Amino acid sequence: MEYQWLKTFCIAAETLNFRKASEKLMMSQPSVTVHIRLLEEHLGSTLFDRLNNRVTLSDTGKFFLPEALQIVRNIENSVSKVQAFAQGYRRNWSIAISPLMAETILPNVLHSFMKLHPDIEISIRVEESHMIEELVDQGEVNIGVSALDAMRKSVQSIPMYEDPILFVMPFDEYDEESGPPIDVQDVLKKSYLFTHHHPVFWDDLLIKLNKHVIGLRTMKVTQAYIAKRFIQDGLGVSFLPHSIVRRELIEGKIMQPHFDIFELPSVSTFIIVKKKGDLEKEFIERISKYYFG
Repeated sequence: MEYQWLKTFCIAAETLNFRKASEKLMMSQPSVTVHIRLLEEHLGSTLFDRLNNRVTLSDTGKFFLPEALQIVRNIENSVSKVQAFAQGYRRNWSIAISPLMAETILPNVLHSFMKLHPDIEISIRVEESHMIEELVDQGEVNIGVSALDAMRKSVQSIPMYEDPILFVMPFDEYDEESGPPIDVQDVLKKSYLFTHHHPVFWDDLLIKLNKHVIGLRTMKVTQAYIAKRFIQDGLGVSFLPHSIVRRELIEGKIMQPHFDIFELPSVSTFIIVKKKGDLEKEFIERISKYYFG
């Protein structure tokens, strides 16, 4: 019984269409038919019922499918491990990180971390913050970087740093000295406000804003990097953590007018971990030393 027969059977069982299966497998449709026939001969049983050019799984096919899927997964996992070993990797280590932090924390910390551990195959999972705690608790990742504090007693939540929230808008043609003063209330009235790209502060912030700005126009943009790009393109304004916009402010791609309507909040970033081994401790230490201001 060959691996390719099993792989073909699994895809054909998923699509229930040999033509679609051939497209997914990037082989000819007759080859799919041959693989299924050879597997059926090997098993001594029919895996598909064929009626009026339609195929459905037979009772035997339904029974065999979970077994075939497990065999295929085991083979592919083994191949991946051998390939990783051949590339010099001797251990696996995984990180779950929210999209909000992925472009600020990860590149800087990961670069030095990888150089010190060339024998470790590192896997990165970019997940929303509300998913990260469960991934760590279930052992699917070794460590998480989240915008949310953990609630479960089975995992440890370590606050890393406080990040002030800034009001940011598109850069205009004036500099701070020659340009007229910016009325942030007027800017908010005339612009779209991109919201809900952070899981913590938006509900409370919108309540306060609506008390001071009549006719506020909002647009939900759930990813911070998209909101930031929209601001650069002059499509609207938003409130973003300093670490997310630090580079763009320095490079003059967006601007931060003085916001004096009320005091803006700050947000925290947390390391979520279940077991603190040497790698986890080193990763936490590297993040704690990094300057985000």
